[in-house]
Amino acid sequence: MLQINKKLRTQISITGISSISALGTVQDEVWQSYFSGRPIFSKKKLGVKEEWVSEIPKDAQSLILHLQRTNTVYKRLDRSVLLAILAAKKAFKSSDYSDMNIGVNIGSSRGATGLFETSHEQFLAGEGVSAYTSPTTTLGNISSWVGQELGVEGVEIGHSVTCSTSLHAILNGLAWLKSDMADAFVVGGSEAALTAYTLAQMKAMKLYTNSANILACESMRFQKKRNTMVLGEAAGVAVLEKGVSERTQGIIEGFGFASEKLEHLSSISENAVCLQKSMRMALLKAGIKTVDAIVMHAPGTVKGDASELNAIKAVFGKDLPLLTSNKWLVGHTFGASGMLNVEMGILMLKHNRFIENPFFGNERLLPRELKTILVNAVGFGGNAVSIIISKP
Repeated sequence: MLQINKKLRTQISITGISSISALGTVQDEVWQSYFSGRPIFSKKKLGVKEEWVSEIPKDAQSLILHLQRTNTVYKRLDRSVLLAILAAKKAFKSSDYSDMNIGVNIGSSRGATGLFETSHEQFLAGEGVSAYTSPTTTLGNISSWVGQELGVEGVEIGHSVTCSTSLHAILNGLAWLKSDMADAFVVGGSEAALTAYTLAQMKAMKLYTNSANILACESMRFQKKRNTMVLGEAAGVAVLEKGVSERTQGIIEGFGFASEKLEHLSSISENAVCLQKSMRMALLKAGIKTVDAIVMHAPGTVKGDASELNAIKAVFGKDLPLLTSNKWLVGHTFGASGMLNVEMGILMLKHNRFIENPFFGNERLLPRELKTILVNAVGFGGNAVSIIISKP
């Protein structure tokens, strides 16, 4: 159990965090990828032609195959579940959490995309439906299988809040811990939606990039005239606990959330009112007026990027914190994206080094020490979440 200082009784720590994405499979590899200076995109044929996507590396694919060999049941599970299991095993060390009440909340924007689409195609072709289809395509099976693999017996929650899913998982973990209903919570998001049908949906909304250049996702290039989203697959998982200990990697200082009235099924207001409210709430909860840096959601769309910048300016005024994003490098991983942003913030705090975005020039000088970082996420439905993390 954590040795909790009385003064820190209500503090919540991130005591483990890991991801599986094009950036890599271990923290050192992920950190180095941020300084490659080149997006980790590849061409993949989805539908009638090849498109830019962000895929997990070959060593991560080997880990999936190894996982399926160790347990043949895993051959029946969707890729989103397998990615979540791999990330969770790296973040959660069972020996550190013995005799604790552990909860799991790993969500996804799309859920078991590949498995569901394959099963539906077989059904339409008259091939019938497997008895395993229903239990393996429900959204809740991500958390339940992660719980099985980790050997925990606490509550297992599945949810989808589109692109802010991961940060909503953090909110849920905070609520359970602060109410003493759990000792630790495994939270995050997983997305494996590199399918022709998903891509067609993004193209129907005219969100996807048409760039021929590998700098295909122009996240935070605020002067762009067309949308430049690039779809990626990933899983990101963190472990939350009360107090501060030797394994604390970051402290959650503040959190905020909000929704706004929709003007369109996929819209966000020009000044992202929901983000303004979530950031102000997070600052209020943290008891601070500003932060050193913000990891923006910045999906690479014209309206999405601009509205978030407008919201940040409305909250922080002319003295903006340092701004950055990672979607120019790794694409938009939907439900996993928020946790990739949190990991980026944790790594910047750990190494005391700010990761610049090549499409945006910060006017503020780098502080001598990075102490606080705000992470944003916003999704369809006009919902937003903001999390402030600090150094242990």
